[in-house]
Amino acid sequence: MSVAAPAPVLHAAPGGWRGGFDAMASPCELLVEGVDETTARRLVALAQAEALRIERRFSRYRDDSVVARLHAGRGGWQWVDDETAQLLDFAGRCHALSEGLFDITSGVLRQAWTFSGRGDGSDRVPSAAAVAALRARVGWHRLRWQRPRLWLPEGMELDFGGIGKEYAVDRTLALLRAETDAPMLVNFGGDLACSGPRRDGSPWQVGIEQPGTPEAAAVLNLSAGALATSGDARRFVMHQGRRLGHVLDPRTGWPVEGAPRSVTVAANTCVEAGMLSTMALLRGPGAAAWLLQLGVPHALIDDHGHVQALFDRREGPPANEDAS
Repeated sequence: MSVAAPAPVLHAAPGGWRGGFDAMASPCELLVEGVDETTARRLVALAQAEALRIERRFSRYRDDSVVARLHAGRGGWQWVDDETAQLLDFAGRCHALSEGLFDITSGVLRQAWTFSGRGDGSDRVPSAAAVAALRARVGWHRLRWQRPRLWLPEGMELDFGGIGKEYAVDRTLALLRAETDAPMLVNFGGDLACSGPRRDGSPWQVGIEQPGTPEAAAVLNLSAGALATSGDARRFVMHQGRRLGHVLDPRTGWPVEGAPRSVTVAANTCVEAGMLSTMALLRGPGAAAWLLQLGVPHALIDDHGHVQALFDRREGPPANEDAS
């Protein structure tokens, strides 16, 4: 029997309300302005319900999710619903655009790797043989996707964790915008999107965390669109004096070397921002050059805690820059 989720909390905030709840292993919040308390509570409840719905559907940790059903049906053709098909289509595009770096079948590698973020894991580094064995079960090209049919080979897994939270942000914002035209910002664990500027016309201020500290490395001004951050600040192991982050190269099964500590990207939607931030991180030391080549608005924090940024196609520090 499922346990009901705790009711979201709601507090008054400057200019409006701040509602909060937990979902997808992340603190989630909704900032909304220009509505009364009753409306704010209803909107936060809708946001929580949508986040939990998506978590229930696509979590790899539940035995009643879509993912669990697809895993149970490995080795044969399975028909999927429109929402799952949409995510699979997006995953296929990500794989193609990233030249194989972004691969939702790579989650099986977690059977070999454990990343706690405590830096106590020299004995947690798997053997080359263990990683190689799992690598044989990784590869988007190994499955067959003919919408709406999927063939998932035996031993393979799907992991929507790299796109699920960003998808939930976009879905939740769309759901709430159908209910009200009040200014709002949806923030699920640092991946966020806003409906537009605040009620007084000013941008929303968003802090980018300095890895390893509670301090903000930079503050961005967001007037439209979305931001997503990828990084390894909390999940890593230390091995023979080397810091190995949790972002794994699906082509090798090993952590990406030389990657920034975090990459934040601005885009029209959160799924697009998340795709770009993850792709940049997977490029390791080439992340900054790749983002600059694309002209993508971003803020990158390197291993020394330095911020590199390009916002509004202008080089310079991200503080007080408009990411719209």
